[in-house]
Amino acid sequence: MEGNPVCTQVDWDTNPEYLAAWREAWTGFPFIDAIMTQLMQEGWIHHLARHAVACFLTRGDLWISWEEGQKVFEQLLLDGDWALNAGNWQWLSASAFFHQFFRVYSPITFGKKTDKNGDYIKKYLPVLKKFPAQYIYEPWKAPASIQQAAGCIVGKDYPCPIVEHEIISKKNIQRMKTAYAKRSADPKESPNKSKGEKCKGPSVVDMLTKKTRRM
Repeated sequence: MEGNPVCTQVDWDTNPEYLAAWREAWTGFPFIDAIMTQLMQEGWIHHLARHAVACFLTRGDLWISWEEGQKVFEQLLLDGDWALNAGNWQWLSASAFFHQFFRVYSPITFGKKTDKNGDYIKKYLPVLKKFPAQYIYEPWKAPASIQQAAGCIVGKDYPCPIVEHEIISKKNIQRMKTAYAKRSADPKESPNKSKGEKCKGPSVVDMLTKKTRRM
């Protein structure tokens, strides 16, 4: 968020095609697309699913501002709360509150931890329901014969991945390092740090004194 001293200023890309693919569940990553499909159909997704798609849109893969994701969630979530939504997006994009930007959710392996057979994907992406578990998270790796047997040709009936996760995620980590280094070196963004000062909150005595005065 430009001009917000709480947020690390990240040079997010403007990519309408990537944003539309994410929003419309057409990224080519079944786990991500299944989550976004559930969100569009039901207005709700598990909090870890929110983590996965938020990281994917921002620092993980697509490098699009968390503010764009916030807008989509605000529109689609039945349990949406403006403050929580904004805060969580800042957290997952590592723009504020959470700073371990090197911890990236994989759009492939994260879902496998709890759903090896891909039942969740098959429920929300029926076009992939005939793929064997071996390829359900990465259908583009399935041989042509298996794709034909499943009735789904990747690149025709379901999109190819819009990015190469293993490559782009490493590139994005470096971009985040640059953003954080800039924040540390910029006195406007880190005024106390540049002076070697520690942020001090009010003491308990101060708070009790103020409360007494109000009473």
